[in-house]
Amino acid sequence: MKILQLQVPFKLESGEVLPELAIGYHTYGELNAEGSNVVWVFHALTANSDPIEWWSGLVGEGKQFDPEKHFIVCANVLGSCYGTSGPLTVDVKTNLPYYSSFPQVTIRDIVKAHDLLRVELGIRKILIGIGGSMGGYQALEWAYSNPKLFENLILLVTSAAESAWGKAIHTTQRMAIETDPTWAEMTKEAGKKGMETARGIGMITYRNYAQFVASQSDHAPVLANSRAESYIRYQAEKLGKRFNAYSYWSLTNAMDSHDIGRNRSTLEEALSTIEAKCLVIGIETDFLCPVEEQKNLSANLKNSCYVEIQSPFGHDGFLIESEQISTAIKTFLA
Repeated sequence: MKILQLQVPFKLESGEVLPELAIGYHTYGELNAEGSNVVWVFHALTANSDPIEWWSGLVGEGKQFDPEKHFIVCANVLGSCYGTSGPLTVDVKTNLPYYSSFPQVTIRDIVKAHDLLRVELGIRKILIGIGGSMGGYQALEWAYSNPKLFENLILLVTSAAESAWGKAIHTTQRMAIETDPTWAEMTKEAGKKGMETARGIGMITYRNYAQFVASQSDHAPVLANSRAESYIRYQAEKLGKRFNAYSYWSLTNAMDSHDIGRNRSTLEEALSTIEAKCLVIGIETDFLCPVEEQKNLSANLKNSCYVEIQSPFGHDGFLIESEQISTAIKTFLA
């Protein structure tokens, strides 16, 4: 991972100002002479800036997005704990980590930081912007704020605005964090157990009833320690080892800020100004972002097509169904 350190004030949408800004990012491949081979990958809630690590089915040597052909860029989002300024960053005013005092960020703030990195890398045009879930929020917001920047957008299991359903789930997850007696302590471990519970809630929404029954049912009746319980606890503890509750809190709030039409015209009018050619992909079993959201998004983008993926994996299918997604992308780009 590389770090871009900017010793300049960074004003947030809230009006608060970060005195300096760090942006963690990965690049793969080389920018060609024409600057026409950029693929910008946007990551979702708890991922990092290395798409070869978490999206290896699409990004890497011999894959749909290949460093031999493309200049691939992925930036860690503002508010995360993987290199970009966030709650664990040291506040230069106090010489201590921000923790709970880190200001609230929005998707628009995240995109504003991306644009600073774009300028630093000398990128004038992006051939393809691709993101799933929260990654799609970033792609849409950037395409609105800079209409000439993207030639193509690939938007997976995402929407034009965070739904009431999504906000209710995020609120429940933050309530789980609030129940942790360590929450809001000025330590890196604050809220960890609460975040693990929040992750358990999240895992239920990332998959669906049929997939859990198929994969986590017990082979014989049990009174305790079921496969489903073990799976949820394992996923929760795994996130607890690698992520931070303050960042989880910050980024779920950032997701709730997403509305392409907020303080603008209507949502539909805002979408109609996006000039990029768009491929919108939904997954039939997605419980978190149902296909109705992607269909509505595609219908209001002026240059868009919609593809529906068949998968048992629900929302997580966008990370798993690489073959189907690659086929859809190849058809779209052709």
